[in-house]
Amino acid sequence: MTTDSRARSTGGAPGSGDDGPELDPNRWRVLWVCLVTGFMTLLDVSIVNVALPSISSGLGASGSQLQWVVTGYAVVFGLALVPAGRLGDSFGRKKIFLVGLVLFALGSLACGLAPSPEALIAARIAQGLGAGVLNPQITAIINSEFRGAERGRAFGRFGATVGLSTAVGPLLGGVIITLIPWEESWRLVFLVNMPVAAAAFVLGLRLISDRASAERSRLDWVGTVLLAVAVGLVLGAVQEREVLGPLLVVVALVVAAASGWAFVRWERRYAAAGHLPLARPGLLGAPGFGPGVLLGSLYFGGFIAIFFTVTLYLQDGLGYSALEAGLTQTPFALASAVAAPWAGRRVVAQGRLLVVRGLVAVAVGLLAVIAVVELVAPAVGDAWTGLLLLVPFLVAGFGSGIVIGPNVNLSLANIDARDAGSASGVFQTFQRVGSGIGLAVVSAVFLAVSAAGDPRDGLSAALAMSALLVLAALVVALVDVRRSGHGDGSSPTGGQERAHR
Repeated sequence: MTTDSRARSTGGAPGSGDDGPELDPNRWRVLWVCLVTGFMTLLDVSIVNVALPSISSGLGASGSQLQWVVTGYAVVFGLALVPAGRLGDSFGRKKIFLVGLVLFALGSLACGLAPSPEALIAARIAQGLGAGVLNPQITAIINSEFRGAERGRAFGRFGATVGLSTAVGPLLGGVIITLIPWEESWRLVFLVNMPVAAAAFVLGLRLISDRASAERSRLDWVGTVLLAVAVGLVLGAVQEREVLGPLLVVVALVVAAASGWAFVRWERRYAAAGHLPLARPGLLGAPGFGPGVLLGSLYFGGFIAIFFTVTLYLQDGLGYSALEAGLTQTPFALASAVAAPWAGRRVVAQGRLLVVRGLVAVAVGLLAVIAVVELVAPAVGDAWTGLLLLVPFLVAGFGSGIVIGPNVNLSLANIDARDAGSASGVFQTFQRVGSGIGLAVVSAVFLAVSAAGDPRDGLSAALAMSALLVLAALVVALVDVRRSGHGDGSSPTGGQERAHR
């Protein structure tokens, strides 16, 4: 194949650094399998929130047990990411993808059939494990199977999937709970995953290439335990802070920091001894990767909290139903879905500057939401709040679509193909930790200010905190653009010179 014909088949350009092994001719169909599966696992982070009252009445679950229905999934999801990413690198992403899909499907079935709160919590943990095993394979497959302009479009669709799944969760949960005349309709929130998972398994088994690294190695168990302690304590401390109390939260975070330090030291020793570590030393120093990880952590810290606080305000403060609250946030999801593919076609040319523009749009949208809640809604009536938020959510959603996919693309662009799964796991782990901490901080601000006065002021204060996190991500993006001298944070071609060696 000539250079020009290779460029046409891969979406790259001659001399762009995108030459490498022949790409999978089924890659676009594989992409849709990955996106549907990723959508399903990310949806389960938020869809369960609107079902909690029904679960409480149906199973007699206590407040603490309901918290664990949410927390169990999120924490185990985060714990599994890096080890699963490295397993995919070593033993083949197809195998690990299918294993994760089976775990997720069985966990979903067990959730839907759970006879007690304890059984539901155990099933959610199994479901979270499956999701954590699946997700690093998805981004690693996209990173490995697409190049050049095609790669930007593929990650654009991935960004749309993330934005849609996060924002649509409360809406879909509200539709199921509200419109299906069954007193235990909350079970369908989980059972709806079964036909999707079955179809994804059949298609994944047929379409995904069974490629594995030549650098096979046993799993780094010491590193896995040290990382699990660090991530688990951080996520557990921030999500169970009210139960633990300030002293135990501080102790947990100190132990987590010590475990993280020990993990870094161990990985260096393990690699120096000739073994394959969970994360190679210096991974965060790869061009564009470290800034992308920090940017994603800050952004998701603000992004995830938006839907939680807005839903609480609309339902508890204004008396909206779960369905009405979900519909209010639909413009954000739709705008994100439109913007992400558009951004994917432009990321190669604009690089990190495109992410900068997206972050500005999100910040402007959030500030506009605050203006509507504080100034416009009181003047025309709170009943109009949902409709008045249409334009601000469209602006913020469009910006979000420009941020998520391009940031993943640029962050992984210079990662060696043999480390794609590990890097994807590290990237998503930091993202989940950022989400957990951001949600804890923003929701605490909302509840504290609301308890002291008007819930409207609580929402404004919470959204201001989310906007600050988005602005912090903006600073990281601007510093990376200035430091690198190129919008992509790596090289003038935005290339993958090392990704396919």
